[in-house]
Amino acid sequence: MAHYDLEEQEQIDSLKTWWKMYGNLVTTVITALAVVMLGWQGWNWYQNGQTAKAAQIFASLEQGLEAGDAQKVKTAAGELAEKYGRSAYAGLAAMLAAKQSFDAGDLKTARAQLTWVVDNAKGEVRDVARLRLAGIALDEQAYDDALKQLDGVPLAAFEARFQEMKGDVLFAQGKKAEARTAYQSALDKSADKPGLGRDLLQQKLDNLGDAA
Repeated sequence: MAHYDLEEQEQIDSLKTWWKMYGNLVTTVITALAVVMLGWQGWNWYQNGQTAKAAQIFASLEQGLEAGDAQKVKTAAGELAEKYGRSAYAGLAAMLAAKQSFDAGDLKTARAQLTWVVDNAKGEVRDVARLRLAGIALDEQAYDDALKQLDGVPLAAFEARFQEMKGDVLFAQGKKAEARTAYQSALDKSADKPGLGRDLLQQKLDNLGDAA
């Protein structure tokens, strides 16, 4: 069984809380992409046999997840990244493998897998990976790295999440006025999405008081 010093254990506990809060979002995105993205890309990939081969490896990864076989998951994700990195399967596999690594306490591998997603994937999967890396950087008090992950405009569905995370980083830096602006922006962008944790957002905003 792995042993951690106090600082690393606190990071792990904090990251576990993040997964509890946003794990469903990750799962939903991955499931939706597996249906939508692979559907419209499928016929192109089937023409040269790439999808069929990548699908077999992804199926192996899913089997590894069901069996709790971390090594099988890691191996399948690595093979997809190396041989079929341009396929939608590779990004999805890397995200799933990152969660598997995190659950096993292997934060270094989880970070590397998420970084691969940011560097190679597109769309929703990439935005989720950016959020996840920003959260890890925040927990490690690497605030500049966290804000770097949040640079650039995400897809509309993730704008509120990005602004909330930005607010969390700014608040941790003691920049309360800027944090307030970010939280208010997150509230505004989630106005038509009542299921996106608006109560928690409002609480964060209220806790700032009259930040100037």
